[in-house]
Amino acid sequence: MKEILTIINGIPIHRNFVENLPYNPHLKLLLKEKRKARILGEVIFWNKVRAKIFHHIDFDRQRIIGNYIVDFYIKTLGLIIEIDGSSHNEKQVYDGIREEYLESLGLLVFRISDFDVRNNLGVVMKELEEFIILHYGTTPSSKIL
Repeated sequence: MKEILTIINGIPIHRNFVENLPYNPHLKLLLKEKRKARILGEVIFWNKVRAKIFHHIDFDRQRIIGNYIVDFYIKTLGLIIEIDGSSHNEKQVYDGIREEYLESLGLLVFRISDFDVRNNLGVVMKELEEFIILHYGTTPSSKIL
């Protein structure tokens, strides 16, 4: 059994660390520029998860994986959180190829819209909890009465 990372709503959440992820050092400059851009939805989400305030889970912001920069990454789960703004409207094919590549590395991708982060943050955080429970949680075995 994998080590327990945290507990969400009484459900143990197990670590799923994915080792040896590819890294393109040529993206470092672009990474710095993206961090400076401070997109509102990303800033709002970051303020909600930074410093392990979301169930004691450590999030990385703007992480290089392979030839891509992901919005947020949880190393201990192998989970990517992507906040899709209007720039993604015409990029469904690109996003699909990108997501397929990331999943081929053993990672999962949780996509949320920038609009929802800015306008329905409580709902977004609840959906993220449910996603984590579904993919990384184990329900405690029922006690026989």
